[in-house]
Amino acid sequence: MKDWFDLTGRHAFVTGTSGGLGRAMAIALAEAGASVALVSSSGSAETAGIIRGFGGRAEDIPADLSRPEEAERAWRQAVETFGRIDILVNNAGIIRRTPAADHSRQDWNDVIALNLNAVFFLSQLAGKHMIENGYGKIINIASMLSFQGGINVPGYTASKHGVAGLTKALANEWAGKGVNVNAIAPGYMETNNTAPIRADEQRYRSISERIPAGRWGVPDDLKGPVVFLASRASDYVHGHILCVDGGWMAR
Repeated sequence: MKDWFDLTGRHAFVTGTSGGLGRAMAIALAEAGASVALVSSSGSAETAGIIRGFGGRAEDIPADLSRPEEAERAWRQAVETFGRIDILVNNAGIIRRTPAADHSRQDWNDVIALNLNAVFFLSQLAGKHMIENGYGKIINIASMLSFQGGINVPGYTASKHGVAGLTKALANEWAGKGVNVNAIAPGYMETNNTAPIRADEQRYRSISERIPAGRWGVPDDLKGPVVFLASRASDYVHGHILCVDGGWMAR
């Protein structure tokens, strides 16, 4: 059975890998045997060092993915480095917390550019490449706010609803062409993005009390799900949004 999750010989392109969820997922893919292109605006030298430390192969590719030309350059560099890309993980994202009435156009545009536009442009590049090869796995990172409205995050919520819809749309087109398109929707995770919420004692407590698992998630909680969706174990899974949320959506 372990062969079903083995990624030896596969090549992955993972975005937002300087830390947090992206770092954990990139490390997981490398631990399962994949070579990994690490793509983030600030570079991912530390993540690359961790992967190389246990004998894995990693290529650090700094890029501002909110700019389509930068996303394409990073993609081309990864393909040239590895020869092909079998796995795309669209993880990079930002969040701007402002009440909807005060949410600036700049904040809206910045969030949509990285959280949604970049996901489509990279998926488009990957889709063409993977269809030609007859095989590929695209894994988008959605959110609980792909299903809910949230508070003070209108741009982020819109972008993550868009990611969920895009995941299903691409799955419909590419499932019969050897390409799986799915998404992971993390619940409340202990990352930099949630630091402001965790600093609010009352809100942190109210959220924690609602999570059936009794705790917030940590980046390593995404390691198993991303390897599953990147491996042959998920070959008949298409257009699915996998909630990794400690039971939040079941509540």
